[in-house]
Amino acid sequence: MDQKRELTSVDLAALVGELRRYEGAKLDKAYLYEDDELLRLKLRDYDEGRVELLIEVGETKRAHVVAQEHVPDAPGRPPNFAMMLRNRLSGADLVGVEQFEFDRIIQFHFEREDNSTTVVAELFGDGNVAVLDEHGEVVDCLETIRLKSRTVAPGATYEFPSARFNPLTVDYEGFVARLKQSDADVVRTLATQLNFGGLYGEELCSRAGVEYNQAIEDTTEEEFEALYDAVDGLATQLRESDLDPRVYYETDDEDGDEGDADKDNDDDSGRRVDATPISLEEYSHLRSEAFDTFTAALDDYFYNFESDAAESGGGGRDRPDFEAEINKYEHIIRQQQEAIDDFEAQADAEREKAELLYARYDLVAEILSTVQGARDEDVPWEDIEAKFEAGKEQGIPEAEAVVGLDGSEGTVTLQIDDTRVTVDASMGVEKNADLLYQEAKRVEGKKEGAQAAIEDTREDLEDAKARRDRWEAEDQGEENGAGDGDDGDEEAEDVDWLGMNSIPVRQTEQWYERFRWFHTSDGFLVIGGRNADQNEELVKKYLDNGDKVFHAQAHGGPITVLKATGPSEAAKDVDLPDTSLDQAATFAVSYSSVWKDGKHAGDVYMVDPDQVSKTPESGEYLEKGGFAVRGDRTYFRDQEVDVSVGITCEDETQVIGGPTPAIVPKAETTIRVEPGQFAQNDIAKRLYREFKTRFADDSFVRKVASPDRIQEFLPPGGSRSVE
Repeated sequence: MDQKRELTSVDLAALVGELRRYEGAKLDKAYLYEDDELLRLKLRDYDEGRVELLIEVGETKRAHVVAQEHVPDAPGRPPNFAMMLRNRLSGADLVGVEQFEFDRIIQFHFEREDNSTTVVAELFGDGNVAVLDEHGEVVDCLETIRLKSRTVAPGATYEFPSARFNPLTVDYEGFVARLKQSDADVVRTLATQLNFGGLYGEELCSRAGVEYNQAIEDTTEEEFEALYDAVDGLATQLRESDLDPRVYYETDDEDGDEGDADKDNDDDSGRRVDATPISLEEYSHLRSEAFDTFTAALDDYFYNFESDAAESGGGGRDRPDFEAEINKYEHIIRQQQEAIDDFEAQADAEREKAELLYARYDLVAEILSTVQGARDEDVPWEDIEAKFEAGKEQGIPEAEAVVGLDGSEGTVTLQIDDTRVTVDASMGVEKNADLLYQEAKRVEGKKEGAQAAIEDTREDLEDAKARRDRWEAEDQGEENGAGDGDDGDEEAEDVDWLGMNSIPVRQTEQWYERFRWFHTSDGFLVIGGRNADQNEELVKKYLDNGDKVFHAQAHGGPITVLKATGPSEAAKDVDLPDTSLDQAATFAVSYSSVWKDGKHAGDVYMVDPDQVSKTPESGEYLEKGGFAVRGDRTYFRDQEVDVSVGITCEDETQVIGGPTPAIVPKAETTIRVEPGQFAQNDIAKRLYREFKTRFADDSFVRKVASPDRIQEFLPPGGSRSVE
């Protein structure tokens, strides 16, 4: 069976109850790892001591406390998102943890004397973490979302997705009405219409003694009551934290009995396949290990997840498990196709209901008029229902069509031509039909999203198959003696870095890397200031005789220095090539306000170091980062902006960026950008994803070319990639 990769809504409902025990803890520090997918919050609790909370929103989606020995090592350089969290949250108290409705969204509320902050973890879809201020505005987020239905972007008010139906709070009448609206079988209705998902849909059927595939219309009142009792029992367990956390193992022998379920974990326990907050009848055939808390069970499960997955098969000792990855994508595609089919059926059903309202317009209008008139006279819902019951006994068609009233929701459920339709009693026929058409349109929008998602998954599947084929081709080459003899040196000179499954990381920190920088195609270093402080520093400390100084003829540009010598070398006269001068000028204009203003060219001037001074003319004032230039200037007119970002694999493995002619020869692969509509952090993430598709070893891209590192080489303002 497939291993669990994401927490369910039921999991979160149980988890929130446990995490509330840490309310009052103070946050020490925040860390962000790898693909901007793993967030670590380090807290101090008066009773518990050090508390480590991990939130992962990548392919694996989870949120739980981990044991000290399971805490990943701190990353070397905190990215901007982590620094923002530290600035807002250091010393803040965790004052609340809650789940949004019955969705896979968990909120962590922090308070400090100077601000209130909420960290929202979206554990569904592509996953996301958003940080909100006290007004609910997004301070920053890992992924910017701009959809018709919702927006999650810095500076915008955070918008939750449409609230899902919460089956843990519904009363019996509402529960039955929800079930009876479905045309699917019992288990699929529990899974989709009541949002329990497949596993808990099956579990509730088992607890209630109801067949999975039984049609709703064939379900008796006693079975409805048994199902509701099962749901109510589960809700009570979650609400009161009456849990029995388990980690379940799949073994080679799956014919175990109930006795195996309580057997402690040992070397023969097999691989972990799920962690649940309660003991499940659906897993009675699996070996399980009990834990004191659900968060401890999750910690054990996810900490051992990768090693368990590796043991599950696929290839030789060092061979990636391509088969498991391919099977995973094929399984996802099947699920996505099922979802698309369900969306189509649901949209058709909503439209059919709307058309039925119009087809039986007079009957429906009479029923709504009767209810509205009674409510205007403050007649209780119970009396209205009794009136319709009396009408049924008299054979009145309008009364016979009414099968239920819900005063808490203000709705009437009708039976029209074997189809049940729930209408809002405060509206007329036209508005109710319009709501049904709108719902059909909304569902079709979800279908479009699912179709886009299935195309993405198909691309992932083809990529996995291509990487498998490349691996097998390399293995075949090794078996045939490839690389032996005199040809070995030639092959070493022409390495297919993009196709390699494991690329060694070789990095050394250089003094100039905290500035903007690149090396010209002639090998000369060019450095530029990122801000006023660095402009000051470049002029005062790093400007030597023989260098050239460049600046765009526009406000807000960096000081750009083309170095003729290194920082420890004696000043000397060097004949700087025209190609290097031109590339330095391109660099100066590209990282100036010219790019930020969406322009594609601007003027740049060049001067010698002795023409640059921090001393203003008499009666004038120099702002911080500003300088005075005296004497003649050499101009580069209408210098075009030009920036490419690339990844090098030898001699150093790193991100580089700058004018395209300087970057392309040095990088294994590059992407050119131009002024455009995407903010720096958004285009950085887009480039990162594109680079990951180009390398067989996508872990290499995570290590050397995170979105934050790519962003360091992007000009200020908006950009877009050039095909």
